[in-house]
Amino acid sequence: MFAISIQDALIKGFSGSYPLHELVLIRSLVALPFMFVILQFEGGWRRLLSKRMPLLLVRALFIVVSNSAYFAALAGMPLAEANAIFFVAPLFITVLSIPMLGEQVGPWRWGAVFVGFTGIVVMLRPGDGIIKITALLPVLAAFTYAMMQMLTRRLGVTESASVLAISIYVTFIIVCTLMFLICGDGRFVDKVHPALNFLFLPWKIPPVSDWPALGGIGVLSGMIGYMLAQAYRMGEAGLIAPFEYIAVPLAVFWGFMIFDEVPDATTWTGMALIVGAGLFIVYREVRRSRPISRPRAADTRPKLD
Repeated sequence: MFAISIQDALIKGFSGSYPLHELVLIRSLVALPFMFVILQFEGGWRRLLSKRMPLLLVRALFIVVSNSAYFAALAGMPLAEANAIFFVAPLFITVLSIPMLGEQVGPWRWGAVFVGFTGIVVMLRPGDGIIKITALLPVLAAFTYAMMQMLTRRLGVTESASVLAISIYVTFIIVCTLMFLICGDGRFVDKVHPALNFLFLPWKIPPVSDWPALGGIGVLSGMIGYMLAQAYRMGEAGLIAPFEYIAVPLAVFWGFMIFDEVPDATTWTGMALIVGAGLFIVYREVRRSRPISRPRAADTRPKLD
């Protein structure tokens, strides 16, 4: 989450200078070699010959949509607000873990999910204009991210974390290359809407002064892709997901320090509801002493909280 918060701040800072998919392409090209190195410690090149490649591709496409929607939102709204709205994702994960993973969610966690979604409604505040439209992008990002993590749990039984991460970066490279061929000249740029502007700016060769920060985004991305994949393939989705809320205060900090953004009362209220719901779910999981790893067959009787 710390790495994600820094990456988000860097990408937001570049949102007026480079198109999103150029940044993502650079990020993926830098991160991919690190994943290849880690792959050698997790079984070598043969691990890439997976029989579950179609499911790996679907998972990768979910994260492509999630990243595109979230980073586009960063160009048009405060960092802390976009980050907080995105954190409907762990609530989606808790709900989706029932039909997709067969996990059990009892009344206390359902109540926490309700409170968290109420916080999202507060963050989406009624009204017309660009902020309302842009604020829907983190919600889309959250849902597709949750779907990606559900597939991570399914694939994590047989696939290593490095393979899960590599499949994403390769898909990013393919999608970004297609975006360059389709709109790399800036023909679809929308100077009115900052989110669309970020998607369709014309591509350009970065000056030398920008390369350290652009390379840093790639290094951070490699860390993020591996650590999240490893966490969700080894752990209980409903337990790991709430810890992602640590990114919310980090987003507030970087938003204030770098972009001079101060959340208003409505934003603070929404964030309090969302973070409170997430922390309550953590409390329920710890109180029940739920094991992080997948239980053995003899211990699979459902337990409701």
